[in-house]
Amino acid sequence: MNDKKHTIVALVQDRPGVLNRAVSLFRRRGFNIESLAVGHSETPGISRLTLVVESEDVEQVTKQLYRLIEVLKVSDVTHDPTVEREMVLVKIHAPSANRPEIVALAGVFDAKIVDVGYNTMIIEMTGTPSKVENFVEVIRPFGVKEMMRTGRIAMVRGVHTHQAPADAAEHGNGHVAAEAILN
Repeated sequence: MNDKKHTIVALVQDRPGVLNRAVSLFRRRGFNIESLAVGHSETPGISRLTLVVESEDVEQVTKQLYRLIEVLKVSDVTHDPTVEREMVLVKIHAPSANRPEIVALAGVFDAKIVDVGYNTMIIEMTGTPSKVENFVEVIRPFGVKEMMRTGRIAMVRGVHTHQAPADAAEHGNGHVAAEAILN
């Protein structure tokens, strides 16, 4: 991974406008967000945000995120042992003569064919970011008609957790102490 690219995981309160304010922080400071994924966490009222950001000063990025009142916890997990995944949906040109080869390639990458049209196929593939990239490059010669990739999601391996306590969503102001989050 490029030394400038960092994977940041943040826990945020589920409130209107939080994502917009977080992204605006990066935009105003000229940071490039390569990937952004957000979704509900294991704690009701708390969402987990995963950002891949290009910045030489990642500490500045985390400090900026902490300025938002709804941000509970921020971690740079770039150098931690993580499980990282992305998903891609690719619609490719697939006349009947090419379908056996396409099905075989999908099998090699543990991809699923989720739709078949007269001359097209839509393939879903989930894996590490590099595996998704490799799949896209292998399938590209067939003719990519449309493609959509999710952002990267990441979770630290082992006993360390990036988890908010059950009552974190109720905290109106302030941040949850790091000790309470890291069991």
